[in-house]
Amino acid sequence: MARALRLAPTAIVVAPRFRAYAEASEEVFGIFERYTPLVEPLSLDEAFLDVSGSRGLFGAPAAIATRIRAEIAAEVGLPCSAGIAAVKFVAKVASDLAKPNGQREVPAEETTAFLAPLPVSRLWGVGPKLEATLYGLGLRTVGDVATVDEEFLVERLGDTGRHLAALSRGEDDRVVVPDRQAKSIGAEDTFGEDTLAADTLQRALHTQALRVGRRLRRAGLKGRTVQLKVKLADFTVVTRRRTLEGPTDDGQRLYKEACELLARLQLQKPVRLTGVSAQELMGGAPQLGLFGEPEARSQRLNAALDAIAARYGQKAVAPADVAKLQEDDEDEEARRQVGAARFDAGPEG
Repeated sequence: MARALRLAPTAIVVAPRFRAYAEASEEVFGIFERYTPLVEPLSLDEAFLDVSGSRGLFGAPAAIATRIRAEIAAEVGLPCSAGIAAVKFVAKVASDLAKPNGQREVPAEETTAFLAPLPVSRLWGVGPKLEATLYGLGLRTVGDVATVDEEFLVERLGDTGRHLAALSRGEDDRVVVPDRQAKSIGAEDTFGEDTLAADTLQRALHTQALRVGRRLRRAGLKGRTVQLKVKLADFTVVTRRRTLEGPTDDGQRLYKEACELLARLQLQKPVRLTGVSAQELMGGAPQLGLFGEPEARSQRLNAALDAIAARYGQKAVAPADVAKLQEDDEDEEARRQVGAARFDAGPEG
């Protein structure tokens, strides 16, 4: 951005709103999980879904994709593209070609014909340098790679040649992996302006801790360690951790611990970013007490809040300070007036 402004000093810079992107991502992934538990995230806004076990309930894969896209549009206000194929690589390419708001299905028997006319740059792992190398070998399309002798590629490119040969034929044996054990689950936000205001920092920690708690519960995990992350105005990053007596998925507990860690920092410089994460994650039900202790009040409350959020959205119920933070989004009213989607960029991005 610094270089861009040097080159175009009159450019209008649209500030990012990462908190909004994270909230939208959470809602989108919640919709995915209505249709299959086999969801492998690629980024905030992209994932692989294995719906082979969902056909009996929801119909053919293309019908499932159509329903998911419609629900994302209705509930989150965002466009969505989808690719449907027998393997990950082909599904990803089909989704890219369906952008910005369509879907494309590639039947298994049409895979090689679908891939053949595409440029070699569509193959995973082919960047500018490898693309130039392939051009030098006379290979410009995926079909060229598929028809050339595989040993020819291996002799010149090693294991990369074998990898490209397989992809060019639509061969990709990787399965959707939904449960890669995460080392931590966290949330962080950058402030529009650096601040030392205690109420602003605490509100940010509260909304972040609640997001982490929801993600933990959705993943069936609990964290035994809470980490606070603070980035100062001079870009110095400070982290503090605390190990709890027992693992938790309660956002309010995470918030309390994060606030105590923040108070001990005795900050002298304004803060640019805060973040809360849960670490040392573990799954499964907690060990039961000898006399069958009743479910904790916080667990019942969280279950009720999760049910409300699943039906009415994450903003349906929130603590007062978090609700205030949501209301303070300076561009919310402008976006409402023009009928923009909740997560569309407004005057401030």
